[in-house]
Amino acid sequence: MPELVFPLDSSKKFVDQKILGHNRWHYAIPPAVTVKPGDTFRVDCREWFDGEIHNDDSAQDILDAPLKTVHTLSGPFAVEGAEPGDLLIVDIVDVGPIPQEDSGPLAGQGWGYTGIFAKANGGSFLTDQFPDAYKAVWDFKGHTATSRHIPHVSFTGMIHPGLMGTAPSKELLGTWNAREAALIATDPDRVPPLALPPEPEFAILGSLTGDAFTQAAAEAARTAPPRENGGNQDIKNLTRGTRVFYPVFVDGANLSVGDLHFSQGDGEITFCGGIEMGGFIDLHVDVIKGGMETYGVSENAIFMPGGDVGPRYEQFVAFSGTSVTLDGEQRYLDSHLAYQRACLHAIEYLTKFGYSPEQAFLLLGAAPIEGRFSGVVDIPNSCATVYIPTSIFDFDVTPGKGGPTQIDPGIGAPHAAF
Repeated sequence: MPELVFPLDSSKKFVDQKILGHNRWHYAIPPAVTVKPGDTFRVDCREWFDGEIHNDDSAQDILDAPLKTVHTLSGPFAVEGAEPGDLLIVDIVDVGPIPQEDSGPLAGQGWGYTGIFAKANGGSFLTDQFPDAYKAVWDFKGHTATSRHIPHVSFTGMIHPGLMGTAPSKELLGTWNAREAALIATDPDRVPPLALPPEPEFAILGSLTGDAFTQAAAEAARTAPPRENGGNQDIKNLTRGTRVFYPVFVDGANLSVGDLHFSQGDGEITFCGGIEMGGFIDLHVDVIKGGMETYGVSENAIFMPGGDVGPRYEQFVAFSGTSVTLDGEQRYLDSHLAYQRACLHAIEYLTKFGYSPEQAFLLLGAAPIEGRFSGVVDIPNSCATVYIPTSIFDFDVTPGKGGPTQIDPGIGAPHAAF
């Protein structure tokens, strides 16, 4: 096993650990650990809500989830010799749930969860159609996930970090804050909000203290979206065997990682859409000097996804959507809307077999569905598609002359409403 350089004690809260991580992006957060180019090392990662979500049949914890506290990131990890303008090479050597602990109160100890967030507390990709909070708990058996809340389904997890990235420079952080503030100003009272401004409350900034902490907390960026440094990209293919090339904006690069998922569908459409868990990740790092200019990577990481890892599906049932609203309004090449419509078509289809709409929505967030932009040039309609592997079901989910098989939907997905 590689050296564990960032340990987490499952019996303690994130803020009480021996080495403190962070939940905001800021150039002044000191490195928690320093490694060298060529090193391979292990990192423990806490589930993004630090144990606030429970293995039960209630969604009250999803409704009350404290969004100001996320994400609980491990790091930063400084890489000796890395300088602004370099590319940081990060290989995901291995990743998995909390090791040697198969039952317990933390997601990753034999279980994980998927949540539909309430519209007033983060929302989701389909928040207008699903404004309330719902939850599904998934049990892990080896690499397979099943759920008492969504029966008749099992699939192999494509385990990956939802969030990994390098620290921004002072200038880049200023750019983020300015452009996101301008977006918020266009509709400051929107629910859910258009973006999340800096929030000092519940900020965790590694070993920063005193005035340096206060100043950084007032301007540090929230970790919710993906940005030029990588960040919360939620790419399900960033699994074992993946190599990522991150732009370096500060000395040492200051890499951080967290938000591990046991599985996820493309888009993480329920917002808490992957199967969230805590666990470990083994990383190997190296540096390409001057790589940003050499390869034209001035912003946003590039990656080589893992090869022979994860499930291999050959049969799918697929659904398409176009850029027309539910009210029949034509939009011009709106691929975001087209993907929403494809997801809604898939949800409606699955309800014909006995699932509730919420069970179907949670399934699309957690299972390894494939989302594609299938046509983006034929005005006025974009076409997006959702591919659902048929083999994840224990019944025939394809159309036939005999009509849909009627399944027992079980206890259903726990629901919490305001």
